[in-house]
Formats: sequence, structure tokens, C-alpha cells
Amino acid sequence: MFILADLKLDSGEPITVLSVPQKEFKTGSRGFFGSTKAEINGKRYQIQIQIVEIGSKSKTDESPASTSK
Repeated sequence: MFILADLKLDSGEPITVLSVPQKEFKTGSRGFFGSTKAEINGKRYQIQIQIVEIGSKSKTDESPASTSK
């Protein structure tokens, strides 16, 4: 499964369509992540979309390094 992100300027002018596939992040959380580059008003931009499922990270998956500070 993936999400399609249709990015437009506030004027409605299309920027790009980005496919955002499922991803399991290094932290153990699950969600979606996609990135691309696009031109907006003559300037180049890097675009990233990250969607994280709240509560998807298992409590048992936490490493001791991430819990101690």
C-alpha cells in the first residue's frame, strides 16, 4: 500500500505528485515516507513527507540507549 500526495501551490498550480510507500523506521515505528525534488517558482526544493502511525512503536523494541539520558 502507498499514499499519493498531490502537491499544489495555493493558487492551485501543480508542483508534483509523490508516491509515499509504507516504511518501518529505524526506531521501530511504522508509517509512510517519501521524498523527491521539485521546482517551485524557478527554485529547486527537496520535498519529504513522513507519516508515522501513533503508538506503532512497541515498548519492548526500545533499546536501553534510547531510554537512558
